[in-house]
Amino acid sequence: MTLIAIIAVLIQGALLGSLYALFAMGLSLMFGVMRLTNIAHGDFLILSAFGALSLLPALGIHGAMAPWMALLALLPIAFAIGYALQRFILNGTLGKDPLPSLVVTFGISIVIQNMLMEIFTADPRAIETAGLNTQSLQIHEGLTIGLLPLIIFIVAIAIAFAMQWLFSGTALGRAFRATSDDGDTAKLMGVESHHIYALATAIAFVLIAVAGTLQGMRTTVAPADGPALLIYAFEAVIIGGMGSFWGTFVGGIVLGITQVIGFRIDPGWGIWCGHVVFLAMLLVKPQGLFPKTR
Repeated sequence: MTLIAIIAVLIQGALLGSLYALFAMGLSLMFGVMRLTNIAHGDFLILSAFGALSLLPALGIHGAMAPWMALLALLPIAFAIGYALQRFILNGTLGKDPLPSLVVTFGISIVIQNMLMEIFTADPRAIETAGLNTQSLQIHEGLTIGLLPLIIFIVAIAIAFAMQWLFSGTALGRAFRATSDDGDTAKLMGVESHHIYALATAIAFVLIAVAGTLQGMRTTVAPADGPALLIYAFEAVIIGGMGSFWGTFVGGIVLGITQVIGFRIDPGWGIWCGHVVFLAMLLVKPQGLFPKTR
């Protein structure tokens, strides 16, 4: 393999991995604050993609800006849904036993999949991008990168920066950390944990809306795709380290590069190689590359 080919593999893997990191950011946030693993996470990603797809005709906007305007319209809706879901349903499942939240989110996953099947059928759909998903930039002879994957990479870095700043440099971030570390003590200090948990999930759902919409712009989505996206998100979080946003970003990059290397060896090996790296990380360093330090 030539040097250019090696560089191409690393770049394509990093671009793919940044999408996995976006998938995982919301999952990392919910686990980091509430120790809650959302089994319906992947289905909410697909729901976001179909939500943006449905908003396009409602907004009456066409052309290259249409998907971005649909995403902007989707963000407050996602925030409200996340807040209501946590405040009125998921808060009641929190506790030392993780089983209630797993069962409830599994049930939500089934509901979302069947609802999308009923409304949109099983046919794959894609968000129209006016050719953005096929445009590319040539950075060297024989080496090109897709414009949309590059945008996704930049968005993933920006979100990782923003989330790290939110948790380390704001009063809301301090409240998140306090309720995560010791909810009872935080209550004594005047922090209303149920409201804080709901805000965390609302922010997580905004991240989910961004990731789901970009996935719908990048490729086709179908109602049954949620579980596969959940696996990629979960693997990125585990590889990077639970509750660490930069760790989640790095975990997604590692997963993406591994998959691209596998695809180069054999088209059927890509996904499998990613799973192997995930299992190896569980065996060698189960806390992940960058365990929670915030």
